[in-house]
Amino acid sequence: MKTSVKALFIHFFVFVFFVAASVAYFNPVLQGKAIFQSDIVQYTGMAKEQNDFRQRTGEEPYWTDGAFGGMPTYQLGANYPNNYVKKLDNLIRFLPRPADYLFLYLIGFYILLCCLKVDYRLAVLGALAFGFSTYMIIILGAGHNAKAHALGYMPILLGGIVLVFRKRYLWGFVLTAVAMALEVQANHYQMTYYFMLLVLILGIAYLVDAIRKGKLKHYFISVGILLLAVVLGVSANATSLMGTKEYADWSTRGKSQLTINPNGTPKENTNGLSKEYITQYSYGIVESLNLLVPRLFGGSNQEDLGTDSKTYDFLVDQGLSRTKALEFTSGLPLYWGDQPGVSGPAYIGAIIFFLFVLGLFLVKGKTKWWLLGGTILSLLLSWGKNFGFLTDFMIDYFPLYDKFRAVSSIQVILELCAPVLAVLGLTEIFKPSVESKKKLDALKLSLLIVAGLCVALFVFKGMFSFTAQSDETYRKYFGDQVITMIRLDREAVYTHDIFRSLIYVLLAALVIWAYLRQKIKHNLFLAALGALVVFDLVGVDLRYVNKEDFVPKRQMDRPFQETAVDRQISKDTTVYRVYDPAEGLNGARTSYFHRSIGGYHAAKPAGIQDLFDFHIYKNNVRVLNMLNVKYIVQQDEEGKQYPAVNPYANGNAWFVNKLLPVTSADAEIKALDSLDVKNEAVVNTENFPNIHRFEFQKDSSASIVLTHYEPNHLTYRSSNPNAGVGVFSEMYYADGWNAYIDGEEKPYFEVNYVLRAIKIPSGNHIIEFKFRPNLVQTGSQITLASSIILVLIVLGGIGFSVWRTRHEDKLNSP
Repeated sequence: MKTSVKALFIHFFVFVFFVAASVAYFNPVLQGKAIFQSDIVQYTGMAKEQNDFRQRTGEEPYWTDGAFGGMPTYQLGANYPNNYVKKLDNLIRFLPRPADYLFLYLIGFYILLCCLKVDYRLAVLGALAFGFSTYMIIILGAGHNAKAHALGYMPILLGGIVLVFRKRYLWGFVLTAVAMALEVQANHYQMTYYFMLLVLILGIAYLVDAIRKGKLKHYFISVGILLLAVVLGVSANATSLMGTKEYADWSTRGKSQLTINPNGTPKENTNGLSKEYITQYSYGIVESLNLLVPRLFGGSNQEDLGTDSKTYDFLVDQGLSRTKALEFTSGLPLYWGDQPGVSGPAYIGAIIFFLFVLGLFLVKGKTKWWLLGGTILSLLLSWGKNFGFLTDFMIDYFPLYDKFRAVSSIQVILELCAPVLAVLGLTEIFKPSVESKKKLDALKLSLLIVAGLCVALFVFKGMFSFTAQSDETYRKYFGDQVITMIRLDREAVYTHDIFRSLIYVLLAALVIWAYLRQKIKHNLFLAALGALVVFDLVGVDLRYVNKEDFVPKRQMDRPFQETAVDRQISKDTTVYRVYDPAEGLNGARTSYFHRSIGGYHAAKPAGIQDLFDFHIYKNNVRVLNMLNVKYIVQQDEEGKQYPAVNPYANGNAWFVNKLLPVTSADAEIKALDSLDVKNEAVVNTENFPNIHRFEFQKDSSASIVLTHYEPNHLTYRSSNPNAGVGVFSEMYYADGWNAYIDGEEKPYFEVNYVLRAIKIPSGNHIIEFKFRPNLVQTGSQITLASSIILVLIVLGGIGFSVWRTRHEDKLNSP
């Protein structure tokens, strides 16, 4: 009992320390400031209509017309009934953002190492190494909150799996189920998918070990328990998963309806994303060594070298003022790797890299092999198109792999495995059962490998050109001499950071050697090594995310400022859409103030993406007309913006006199090239075989008028002496939207590739479209049941542990 109380006190003080460390790094949050995150700015624009509706009505719309011409809000932070996992998550992440995510990194990794039976002091060191790994901090600066969220829960989930295989079945089940529920709730399925690849490798390693040791029964019991835990954790997020699956099929991540590209060539992959898009962000093979040397390939697209720059000296010598020269060098394009651009390197720390190598020599058994296997697989897959054999295999044959882009981000698995093995290597250093000579030999070999790698990079730097993809653009605007100076700066930071990493490695090796030679005590050794790890990582982190990135909270709450153009457009109180060609399909500013056909999301609606690629980018105004784009933001000769009124916009709804039948999506989207969208509509009879009548009498007095607008409830009044077909400038989405004529539900169908249409009888009628997705009701019931079961198991586990502790105390009492 005393041991348990002592352990609780230790964990409590570690908890407090992690809180302090998280707030210390992001200390501007104590002043009420918020970190400026570009992705969150875009999200704020995307979710504006949804949030306004929620604030005004207290209800969830589950649909927004603010972006992409209309889409479900399942990926925009929709709230679902009975989502108790989200309440638990909010309780865990109690600190101001982004300190909450850093805290989650730290506490999650600490829990994992405790599950691996690592001494709490080493667990703290490992948690700091993981939490301050540069990539983990950089994604917080960029606003990749969902990714950070998912990464924070990964170590806890891994800890639960380890506990089950250690025969701690009950608590392993509980931790796995709860962590799985939280991991899925984080809503970044790409990271979760990559983690499952690591779990697959872990399972293979444990299976081989079980076969060798004749423990297959325990192995399959463990697998069964873990499968139940995963199912329970996933079921606790049933509503969000069902919504994500439904939306994914409708988005660019789903199977494409088209078999052709905009230029008429055959489409490469109709089941998911194209290989080119998936591998656009692929790590260069040598570039991956920025795990050891942070600015080996320049660091980021915007490095601030200040006055310590060849480019700065050159500009000043050319007569440019120091202020202007400093302004220019505050964002130098130093990155020269294979990717289109990066916000910073995936630096795990020179010391952690060194300790990882040390762990390879000292750690034995299955744990080392699954950690090494996960590291290698992560590294190879992160190379993407630069290691095409494996990447193409995964895209072509591995389920769901083609649903995710930016393969370079799979290095997060490496960034999880490396510090674990590094800490396990240190654990071996402390074991008296391991021979001192073996430890010293491993230290020497590790130092030789890592230091030798640094020296080799310095000696062979002449092999690199230090040329970037962006150089041609800079040469066009600034000339050859500036580019030459920038390349010299790239070479300078390359050299500087090689020596920086080498020094940290030598210092870490010296501290370990001093401990092994009994020159320093255990606690001093840990303090010295921990300080070196933190100084190393934080020193690089602060280059990319620091107090300068914080702004007044109000600026993040209202990131877009209304312009004269916005005010002029907003005077129009009718329902219409706005298109800003400068923003295109990749910006949510317009969505913040108006209903837009653009937006910002990693998984855009496939229909609107296709319309842009086939028509809007080619200035097919007829497509803008059918989308009810009434205002197009343009620039006059002086570069001043103004809202051009589109007098040909079709309005909210209209009758057509002809349906043009086609039998494929290819033919349907191509028909929009010349379609008279005011009087004609094209319908794909392959999808709607019940459409038989194609011509209608259209009276000049026929009209459909929108009388009431809410994002999830549209009401129209129609008047037509003849029966006809009404077309609505709203996105067709079969799952959730129900159509009613005079209160009676009626079927509707898709026309013009993306729009809704419905047969309307003659006379005057009230037509309604209501968004009432069945998945919300069904999913919330599954979520409630799963949450209740999970709570009962947790309470049962606590009760059983208390009973067992008391029973053991009675047995041990004199």
